[in-house]
Amino acid sequence: MTTTGIFFHYQNGERLRDFPGALEGILSRDNVLYYDAFYPAKLPTSYDLEYISLDLVQQVHSWQMVERVKRTHDFDGALLSASSTVAAARRIWSGEIDNAFVFTGYGDHHAGFNSFGGGCYFNGAAIAIRDMRNRFGARRFAIIDTDAHHGDGTWEIFQDDASVLYMCFCSGGDCEENNNVNVDVPWYVADGEYVELIRKNFAQRAASFRPEAIFWNWGYDGTQGEYGDIGLSIAAHALMARELKRIADEVCRGRLIVVLCGGSLRDMARRLIPPVIRVLAGE
Repeated sequence: MTTTGIFFHYQNGERLRDFPGALEGILSRDNVLYYDAFYPAKLPTSYDLEYISLDLVQQVHSWQMVERVKRTHDFDGALLSASSTVAAARRIWSGEIDNAFVFTGYGDHHAGFNSFGGGCYFNGAAIAIRDMRNRFGARRFAIIDTDAHHGDGTWEIFQDDASVLYMCFCSGGDCEENNNVNVDVPWYVADGEYVELIRKNFAQRAASFRPEAIFWNWGYDGTQGEYGDIGLSIAAHALMARELKRIADEVCRGRLIVVLCGGSLRDMARRLIPPVIRVLAGE
């Protein structure tokens, strides 16, 4: 049976205000483990998340950038978001869980070596990859990005690293450079067409690339009614999750880490996130 880890930290903002309460019926499953962050009013538990070191962060981002993020009101949440992704990867490598869903208040893919924006302060997937290399000697990784916007920060970080396959599904035309791949997505796309783009492009590349783990930068901002609306329905995201879980099961022993990125609507989050987690947990 697949064991799924859910990583959550209490954070400002409207979109996740219903969580973790909206996970009722999921957290009681025997094959789901819940990890949350320590904060002063909460008693410690065996599932507490700890902050990663700034030394690790500065292996991906410049110290000047880290200092700039420190001066924002979001530094604490940004560091916990990245810490959650690192914790998920570490627990997968230790065999404690098979896959993971990471709630982030501050997404990944616009954070580059010396730049941040669009609600992205630290690139959690990139930091986790560096940590897995340092800690476990892992080398090959894949990142699939289905946020509606181009992941310019992730592209920059891995543009000279051929051992990371980064595939971004967004508008802007097809292009490829050193295993950084942008797959052009129409301005308006049907669910089946989008999933077929994943199957045709990412599934084939991942099968030959053989990553040791897959990070999924999942944004729901492309859903109908969201700020990046490209025509996707509510149902599209569970379809994507099934396809990516299948790919991970086939190429990297199920090691799939879903990192929440774009999306703003509270109601949309409540409707979309639980079905994705249920797919990860094997329903």
